Amino acid sequence: MNPRLPYLRNKTSRLTQSPGVYIMRNSENTIIYIGKAKNLHNRVSSYFRENPDHLPKVAAMVSNVYDYDFIVTDSEYEALVLECSLIKQHKPKYNILLKDDKGYHYIRISDGEYPRITTEKNTKQPGKYLGPYTSGSVTKEAVNEVNRVFMLPTCHKKFPQDFGKGRPCLNYHIKTCMGLCRGKISSQVYRDTVEQAIDFIKSGSAQSVERMEAEMNAAAEVLDFEKAALLRDRIAAVKKAAEKQKIINSGVDSADVIGIAEYYAGIYISVLMYREDRLYDKAVFGFDKAESGEDILGSFMMQFYYGRNDIPKTVIIDHEPEDIGLLNELMEKQSGHKVTLHVPQRGRQLELLRLAKNNSAEYAALKNDRTGKEVIALEQLAKSLGLAKPPKYIEAYDISNLSSESMVAGMVVFEDGRPLKRAYKRFTIKEQEQQNDYGSMQEVIRRRLMHIITGEGDEYFTRTPDLILLDGGKGHVHAIQPVLRELGLDIPLFGMVKDDKHRTRAIAAGGKEIQINSLRAVFDLVTRIQDEVHRYSVSFMHSRHKKKTYSSELLTVKGIGEKKAEKILIKYKTKENLKQASPEELAVTAGVNTEIAMELWKVIQEM
Repeated sequence: MNPRLPYLRNKTSRLTQSPGVYIMRNSENTIIYIGKAKNLHNRVSSYFRENPDHLPKVAAMVSNVYDYDFIVTDSEYEALVLECSLIKQHKPKYNILLKDDKGYHYIRISDGEYPRITTEKNTKQPGKYLGPYTSGSVTKEAVNEVNRVFMLPTCHKKFPQDFGKGRPCLNYHIKTCMGLCRGKISSQVYRDTVEQAIDFIKSGSAQSVERMEAEMNAAAEVLDFEKAALLRDRIAAVKKAAEKQKIINSGVDSADVIGIAEYYAGIYISVLMYREDRLYDKAVFGFDKAESGEDILGSFMMQFYYGRNDIPKTVIIDHEPEDIGLLNELMEKQSGHKVTLHVPQRGRQLELLRLAKNNSAEYAALKNDRTGKEVIALEQLAKSLGLAKPPKYIEAYDISNLSSESMVAGMVVFEDGRPLKRAYKRFTIKEQEQQNDYGSMQEVIRRRLMHIITGEGDEYFTRTPDLILLDGGKGHVHAIQPVLRELGLDIPLFGMVKDDKHRTRAIAAGGKEIQINSLRAVFDLVTRIQDEVHRYSVSFMHSRHKKKTYSSELLTVKGIGEKKAEKILIKYKTKENLKQASPEELAVTAGVNTEIAMELWKVIQEM
């Protein structure tokens, strides 16, 4: 509880209802949060009211507020612009802050009679530069592609000093280099080629092909067939490169595609930038979740686009952010043209949105030592089930038996989307005399969850799972929900439903089923969990059944009762180990004389 709340409430009761920006400060007068409001009184009051229902991270921010300032503006739009400017200036702890851990990258065209096109991380060397670009991989790919298409040299030779020195390298023979080292290409022809290459980088394939076609026709008109043939081959190479790029073409003239992936406490956002119908650049950001509970997408876009004039005509997003009208106004005023914020439902742009999301997931996976598929699976699973965050620790249960014999249960654990085998548990059903899957599941879940209540057991038994999955449908879920209520535990509970061919079909949620077939990553994860818990419980059931079979045969020997048979099975575990035991060893284990041990040995050899 913040002891300053009475003061803050009293101050806020007199606050204006005008639009503006509020600035939260801690006891050291450091700015910890900046926000905008259409109505300052209503917005700021929401932080300090009695009995608040704040998210934990909002509560953490409020608990650190010592005082606040505010700036009144004429409109909500002015408040938005001021908020963006102040956040960039002060970088408050509880605001979303864009932290791109990569520097900028450039494309350099060196000086001299025979310039080269290379990638650089700064502009210190002499020459002309294109950029900056945020993605090193995109920059490198663009340079590699343009050098290959226009057959420009990438070797370490210096020209014209090294003309005629040595044979042309392999690149010349595989037709990815024009062979400048032979000294048979004039500086003017080479510089024209470099200019065409730069034009290709700047404007894309379509416009550069048009210019080269006009140049080729002009050369043919004056009977310069050698130049015309060179341009013809170059046009063909550019068109081939464009065909190769179709997998990432946007289908729009100018667009940014924003994909978001969440992974526990982290948010990862990638922006794929398309210009002239091709991937131009990519930016990836990773940061902690907003401690103030603010809209992730809206806050990101306001900071990302504030102060920029290179805003595209279309921004493709997966949902409309808060204050979409203000955001749109900001982007259009800065760019000087109409900007459409588009949420695609189908088609090519939806595919591009998935591509951007996959980029974010891969970035999250890299930062957390996971795979992109695992990140997406857990995020989609959380959204499908209505969970507040991806489930880090999942427990799954299955009952297995042969009629009313060998009734057991298996519990498997998946942490971060992967099996955590050291946390697996096996249960022998003790309370059910006849086959009763619902009763057995209730017994197992109650026994397991009591370890959370009492705090007794190992580190896994005392840990509260983020999600419980039962191998069964709505009936199993209905049977177990009262157990959770009885123990006062609020743990998400769902069933894993199979079809008539024992394949995962859906997730049972109370009185309904959630279809997951269209969510490939979720479907694969749930199928893995269901298959694993089934395998684990069945293997335990078979081992128990075998032991019961062995035990019944051992009991046929006079002088061997249930306790002595149990000692033998615990000692040797498998039939193979049992058969290798000598009569003397059996006598010691069971505590019987030599005569009984010999009879026991004979029975075991015949098993």
